[in-house]
Amino acid sequence: MDLLDSIECVSSSDGLEEEEPALAHLPRHPYPKSGGAAAGNVGGAGGGANGAAAGAIAGSPMMPPATSVHELLECPVCTNSMYPPIHQCQNGHTLCSTCKSRVHNRCPTCRQELGDIRCLALEKVAESLELPCKYYTLGCPEIFPYYSKLKHESQCNFRPYNCPYAGSECSIIGDIPFLVAHLRDDHKVDMHSGCTFNHRYVKSNPREVENATWMLTVFHCFGQYFCLHFEAFQLGNAPVYMAFLRFMGDENEARNYSYSLEVGANGRKMVWEGTPRSIRDSHRKVRDSHDGLIIQRNMALFFSGGDRKELKLRVTGRIWKEQPNPDGGVCIPNLCS
Repeated sequence: MDLLDSIECVSSSDGLEEEEPALAHLPRHPYPKSGGAAAGNVGGAGGGANGAAAGAIAGSPMMPPATSVHELLECPVCTNSMYPPIHQCQNGHTLCSTCKSRVHNRCPTCRQELGDIRCLALEKVAESLELPCKYYTLGCPEIFPYYSKLKHESQCNFRPYNCPYAGSECSIIGDIPFLVAHLRDDHKVDMHSGCTFNHRYVKSNPREVENATWMLTVFHCFGQYFCLHFEAFQLGNAPVYMAFLRFMGDENEARNYSYSLEVGANGRKMVWEGTPRSIRDSHRKVRDSHDGLIIQRNMALFFSGGDRKELKLRVTGRIWKEQPNPDGGVCIPNLCS
């Protein structure tokens, strides 16, 4: 992946953030992807219901011991919670429907042929259970019937986030404090305090775009973290340059903020204003939706000036928080000064 030849970043503090965020003291809460110890992952949260107990976070209260019924609902092959149809062999050993095809119709416990016997009794028992969300150690207080729990967990606001770094398909997931420290320490991402930014992007040959030219900077303001992306990619037959902001949190929180981006020179300028996208939306999804400031190559070279053989773009912008007007109920911006 090609990087920009040189990048200058000037981050103007708004007075609200006097110091750099104390990243060295952020707790590191890693969660590998479900399915085990993939190379490059850290930590050890399990994918199944009981796996959550094994993967409780350091410094967080441990999950309570699993009940005997809960243990019965754990597939002996994949260790995930079982959902109908739950299969059993003639000796009463159970496993989930996904793993039934993987074991070639042989019981993994007694090696007897499985056949097509369903364990209806265990399915009925599961219907009577109410269990906490597996992300309760991260703050989720909800309790759900057994068969509703899985759907909630796929959308739970407390579930860990994917690493927002775009350049290497990073598989690390975790909470926001962990990901901020991970971006700084492992991806060497620039960290800045303040709600305004002033970047100068330089590339010696703007006509060459292989894969993508990208850059990520993290900003800390209003007690939150934002990811500023700048990259080049092929759109049709010509490269375009795009800048956009993502919020390190959920979509409902992202709507509380707005941002603007501006690029220009020679008496011309382009301005983009919008709401940052949550990092729940992948980098590729945001990029492919063109939700940001897009600069065509000819315009980028015009802004660069000179002989138009070198890309020199200065992108400025700011982030602000929308605040409700106590008189009329209309949001008014809390601007950075």
